[in-house]
Amino acid sequence: MKCLLVAINAKYIHSNLAVYSLKACAPEGQVELAEYTINHRAAEILDDIYRRKAELLCFSCYIWNIEHVKSLVRNLKRLRPEVPIWLGGPEVSFDLERQLAEMPEADGILYGEGERSFPELLRFYESDETSSALRPRELPQGCAYRDETGQVVITPPGEPICMDELPFVYGTMWGQEDFRNRILYYETSRGCPFSCSYCLSSTERHLRFRSLSKVYEELGFFLQKEVPQVKFVDRTFNCKKDRAIAVWTFLRDHDNGVTNFHFEIAAELLDEECLALLETLRPGLLQLEIGVQSANPETLKAIHREADLKKLHFVTEQVRQGGNIHQHLDLIAGLPYEDYESFGHSFDEVYSMRPDELQLGFLKVLKGTPMYEEADRYHILYQAEAPFEVLQTPWLSHDDLICLKQVEEMVEIYYNSHQFSYSMKFLLPFFGRPFLMYESLGRAWMRQGMGTCRHMRTALYEFLLDYVKKEFPGVAEGLRKPLTVDYYLRENAKKRPEFAPSQEPYREEIRKRLKERFPGRPVKQLLREVHVEAFFSSFSKHVEYWLFEYRERDPLTGNACCTRL
Repeated sequence: MKCLLVAINAKYIHSNLAVYSLKACAPEGQVELAEYTINHRAAEILDDIYRRKAELLCFSCYIWNIEHVKSLVRNLKRLRPEVPIWLGGPEVSFDLERQLAEMPEADGILYGEGERSFPELLRFYESDETSSALRPRELPQGCAYRDETGQVVITPPGEPICMDELPFVYGTMWGQEDFRNRILYYETSRGCPFSCSYCLSSTERHLRFRSLSKVYEELGFFLQKEVPQVKFVDRTFNCKKDRAIAVWTFLRDHDNGVTNFHFEIAAELLDEECLALLETLRPGLLQLEIGVQSANPETLKAIHREADLKKLHFVTEQVRQGGNIHQHLDLIAGLPYEDYESFGHSFDEVYSMRPDELQLGFLKVLKGTPMYEEADRYHILYQAEAPFEVLQTPWLSHDDLICLKQVEEMVEIYYNSHQFSYSMKFLLPFFGRPFLMYESLGRAWMRQGMGTCRHMRTALYEFLLDYVKKEFPGVAEGLRKPLTVDYYLRENAKKRPEFAPSQEPYREEIRKRLKERFPGRPVKQLLREVHVEAFFSSFSKHVEYWLFEYRERDPLTGNACCTRL
């Protein structure tokens, strides 16, 4: 019997750890994988699945792909009604009766941990009794299906799996699957010690850990293969301090100079010993994601999230000063008791921590979370279909959320890209508060219709200059220098932008300084590797020469190494 496990990922660079793990737990040769993205045409996915002629189809379901899955299940059942179709994943693991009612073409759902129930499902369909009605004693724990009368039968959940029983999925798959230029996801623990009401992990409080001996062996595999990035899916990686220290020490001592490891952590749990260790790591080896979510005490209490903002400021500043670790801080708009003004202050609070990336997300009311149960009590209105994103709350109108979406877009372009760092620092004093700056940019962006299409990089700089000309006409000339610095920090552009000051008066001096800096090297060859920009300072009445070296880049931002000659 041939089973096809189908994953529809959000992007090509993502991989689906769930289906890899299920395949690794199944008898060899019985299971094939089919990975697509939500950007594939539905007809292409349908045709490819049909051509594979599987005898059992299983779909991995998430908020980003569930609508694609529903359409595929309907059409595949029409084409091949004899083929059983099963679903699994967080988007179908709760409210099982309603899920099966909404997708009558599906034969059943596996809920909970599938590494034990999935092989049992395969064994069921291999038996001689598969032509008879499905009976509870024949199907595994952790599944839901319709019996011969059409009633939904739900078998009891399976026992939690010991993490050491799970196979290492990448060892056997390497060479069979194309992992080039993709993020690999890795799991060393399940469960979470916290009870955040918006998070599915709050439903699983039983913490389980993979033994360090296995973790070391598997990390060694990633390092040997020089995987570009490995993302730990552990919900709070540093919930056990000694374990976190052991893993980070191993990565430091076995660093291959290439691989980056991403961890989701609780920053307040980092003490002096942890911070001292983090300072010793290669720049770019580690990436830390920290969920702040809000700075409003009433909001934090409502979502059952403990936070020590003073400690958070201290820890993030200590990490930032080390200059070697990328910090990613998260905020969620749409939480209880957080109105527009309050969210603006939460934004300012997080911005003041100077993260390498600030993610402004929007509440998603997920089935199975406490927030799903509490949404009516809080009068939170959210989308009727996936991704179930907040539409309005008693504290945030839909107009407010539209404005915050504009702020989010401006943060992505003008902050998280690291292509406008000097320009944003120049502009901030004219607003006083970071939130007001990105809010104003967002409104101008929408007024000019900039959100209707993608733009060349130069257009993003020109928009910023035009914006300042209109809003602060007296300082627009002062923006040209930071804009030019930002522009050349990213690339040695062949075409000079119009906003950059003329270099004609300084060409000979630039050549002279390059010869002094790099004696014996032809200037023509040098100019392929570096760029020198001259700026006249009206304040000091002197000319400054800035050198951009593109073979040396900041491992956290990707910007060129920049020095003043």
